[in-house]
Amino acid sequence: MSAARRPAPSSSSFSDTEIDELQSWLDAVPPPLEPLDVSALDGFLVGVLLQQPALREDAWLPLVTDVDARPLPRGLDASRLHALVRKRRAELDAAISARRWFDPWVFELDPDASPSDVVLGWVAGFATAMEHFPALTDRDEPAVVEALALLYRHLDPDDLEDADALLQAIESLEPPADADEAVEDLVQATLLLADVTRPLPRAAHRAPPRPRPRRPR
Repeated sequence: MSAARRPAPSSSSFSDTEIDELQSWLDAVPPPLEPLDVSALDGFLVGVLLQQPALREDAWLPLVTDVDARPLPRGLDASRLHALVRKRRAELDAAISARRWFDPWVFELDPDASPSDVVLGWVAGFATAMEHFPALTDRDEPAVVEALALLYRHLDPDDLEDADALLQAIESLEPPADADEAVEDLVQATLLLADVTRPLPRAAHRAPPRPRPRRPR
């Protein structure tokens, strides 16, 4: 992804400059390594944060710069890249812990793009986390399946082998009306899954849902 194709958070503590900088660092990772882009990274971090017990950093951080966790070349200073990744992780962790709205990093696309096109990179990053850490997707509770369906409906059904319950849940859903609804579903699914893997104390209450964000023109 070119750094010019910027995701559009509206309430993130990240500045546009920092997001571009993070993408530039990811772009600088040399082949044959295959780093995530910033949108996939965002979904990936959410997938990591939903794991219980919590993952050690050394289990997930190498996957940011290569989907197979191959080590970075010697001499490549990734300290700034990792600092930015940790900053976004902390931001997402705070939102999930408090059941607050967060703005997923999704691409600005042309008006003809489908809702699935808009969120596909984010969902693919989330799916990458689930592939490496499958404890959540191995659970067959209805609450988990229904939440995952909100995300996985944007993937090719052929990629969901041996997931009959999930496919059935996906088929029961109405397609998102627009990109705003698709983005809202990312947050809704995240918080629903957090209720399963990171339940709040009984006395705590989820914050009211935030209105749908306006898409950039």
